[in-house]
Amino acid sequence: MTETQHVIALNPYRKGNKGKVFSNSMAVYDKVIASPEIRKMIRQIRGELPIPKVNANDAEAVKKAQDRLKSELPFFCPHYGIFKNNVRRQENAQPESFMFQTIIDVDDREYVDKAIEKARELNCSDSIWNGSLLHLCYSARKKLHIGIRLPVGMTIEETQKAYCEALGVPYDESCITPERMIYLTDKDSEIYRSKMWCAVLSEKEILMRRQAYLDRGLTVDGRGKVNSHGADAPHIGDSGGNQDAGGLEAREKNLIAFDLFTQAAGLGGMEIDTVGSRHSSLLAIMSAGASRVMEEEELMKVVRVKMPSYYQENDCHQLIHDFYAKYADNTKPMSREVMRVNAMAEQKANQQVNSLQLTGNRADEDYPDPPEMPKKLPKLVELLISRTPELYKPAVAHAIFPPLATHLWKTRFRYIDNVEHEARLMTLLLAGTGAGKSSVNRPIDFIMEDIRLRDAENLKREKAWKDEMLRKGANKDKRKRPENLIIQEIDADMTNPAFVMRTAEAQEHFLYTSLNELDQFDALKGSGSQQFRIMCLAADPGNKYGQTRVGTMSVTERVTIRFNWNASTTIQKGQRYFSKVLTDGPISRINFCTIPEREIGEDMPVYGTYDESYREALRPYIENLNKVTGLIECKEAFQLALKLKDENAEFARLSQDRTFENLSFRANVIAYLKACVLYVANGCKWEPEIDEFIRWSEQYDLYCKMRFFGDMIAKENFTAQKSSKRGPQNLLQILPDSFTAAQLLAIRLEHGLDAKGTDMMIRQWLHRNYIRRAYQYTGKRDSCDSCDSFEKLKYRHDGMVIKS
Repeated sequence: MTETQHVIALNPYRKGNKGKVFSNSMAVYDKVIASPEIRKMIRQIRGELPIPKVNANDAEAVKKAQDRLKSELPFFCPHYGIFKNNVRRQENAQPESFMFQTIIDVDDREYVDKAIEKARELNCSDSIWNGSLLHLCYSARKKLHIGIRLPVGMTIEETQKAYCEALGVPYDESCITPERMIYLTDKDSEIYRSKMWCAVLSEKEILMRRQAYLDRGLTVDGRGKVNSHGADAPHIGDSGGNQDAGGLEAREKNLIAFDLFTQAAGLGGMEIDTVGSRHSSLLAIMSAGASRVMEEEELMKVVRVKMPSYYQENDCHQLIHDFYAKYADNTKPMSREVMRVNAMAEQKANQQVNSLQLTGNRADEDYPDPPEMPKKLPKLVELLISRTPELYKPAVAHAIFPPLATHLWKTRFRYIDNVEHEARLMTLLLAGTGAGKSSVNRPIDFIMEDIRLRDAENLKREKAWKDEMLRKGANKDKRKRPENLIIQEIDADMTNPAFVMRTAEAQEHFLYTSLNELDQFDALKGSGSQQFRIMCLAADPGNKYGQTRVGTMSVTERVTIRFNWNASTTIQKGQRYFSKVLTDGPISRINFCTIPEREIGEDMPVYGTYDESYREALRPYIENLNKVTGLIECKEAFQLALKLKDENAEFARLSQDRTFENLSFRANVIAYLKACVLYVANGCKWEPEIDEFIRWSEQYDLYCKMRFFGDMIAKENFTAQKSSKRGPQNLLQILPDSFTAAQLLAIRLEHGLDAKGTDMMIRQWLHRNYIRRAYQYTGKRDSCDSCDSFEKLKYRHDGMVIKS
């Protein structure tokens, strides 16, 4: 007996595009409705839970918020299993994927209980409705959805009218459209489900049902008269993973397929976008089968992502066009290997949809707001953000540090681990398209003004030398490269050898760059992913980097990288850029910041004027940074670093979030160096406002890292933690003031932590005087039995702190 197959046209994302649905298995459907996030949303829509930032006493505001939440729910289409190009339109519903089922919408609460009872009664009657009941489920507002099988030969409209009449409820004509969508509710809202709900019927039954329609002069899905909408028996279209059809972005499935065909061509692990070999590399990948599983236009989109440099060349476009013109023949059968790779890409794309559901499309209110910037700020910070609109101030307050630190030369600060650090600072701004990422540019321009003036003079000297070399013949004496050619600000598209040369000539000064897009770093990748190595080394004291070449004209140097930078990109691009190096170091070494999304229609932020008074006010701070050298001892920054380290450690112990703990180590170093930069810029004088600003700066940095990369890092480490679902939480704070070991175990499991760590957690909390035993169950001395009872000494709900 063959196993019943199920298919469902589903958009599993919160706030998902209403025009997109993807064909999935019921496992994806089950995963969505079992999600704690969906359960929380449903309870908020039904008024069982409050909605953050909404006044519970304002009925109109509550209703508006509930309507908004409902519109953000994931949804599915019950009538068809496949929509062409995953676009939810009537004309895209594939007739041969018709499910022969529909959903009755009982939209009046007074009919709900009666309808449930009557539906069950009809299912067991001797009428045409016998065995027709497939699904019973409460809707988002606790009304009712009834899923039923269409009687043979009856259309959706005929079935809806007849069943509503038999049920004794009003008929809703909006429920009969082919592309109709239904919002999903949580698992607890499901009353009954037949194993044939969303099932693909047997071939015999499908043929019988289609024939019944054809005998009536209808199309195979009963939608209309034969040929009335252009096709009486069209074939099934592409059903897999085409999440960006028609757009500018490459589809995830095809990006994965390209990587698989790269491996099949024997190019796995090699740099395919290298001058001299990229033509043959792309030719090999297309020949391996990439051209068989995607159209020419789609391959262009993929190459734009995978081989960005080659994509800019006419040769690339000509090669692809000529290859398709000569070899593309979709009438020929695919080889077994190409079919295998295509299926594997399809499977991986679906897995990514499943793993990303409800995470990449969360509403802002479901994640805690970022820490609020202190009202009182250090004077330098206050000055630099004084012309910045309120919305952008936190981002600018982070972005100013790399250019400020670039002014320091041979200046060291002793960290709490007794290691001397220079002010190595890198800041990445992650924000949505049109969010205002350019807001950081003007303050950076003013900070870098003096360095750029000196760089301009040295660039003139370098150009004059190059011109002189070009004028001299090959056999004439050539003057050596000028000395003291310190050029600190480098170009975004600088190659790896040029970077090494500039570093060697900088005489231990910092190099600096500001990038409008993060992927401009790719120019530094060299023969491998050197840009990530440079990011890591740039934060490490005493690092060594360079290259050795045989040629007399080649750059051969070993240098210590001193490289501060600012960059910005969208959140999605940033996540994709670092997806292969999540645990390799770059993320922990970079200071992250963001810009919150503005309300639609909100007024445009207005900047202040960056004028001469701004320049003059900044000048003494820059002069202070330029004149200091050697080892600088700042006791206040040192003590603050110790205090922040302890605060992070305590939160890590209480949240049991290892991802947070690992990220906090480097974040504390970054915060300490920022404090030292402010101290030096202020004439080596400490300001009380530095304490709170640096604490906020570190918390904000960790907030961004956990929000944008927490889940990805945890998954990479093969842990069950889901830190960025709601941010790391203080587990002790969640527990009642008196609790048992069993309650703590339940909390750990709910937060994705394993059971075996419970005993260690209790012993740690006892040792740190967070809790004390209230009642000890007789048992082994070192074990914590589930009957053990404990009392909280800190983080109590009554606000008390009990001394042990």
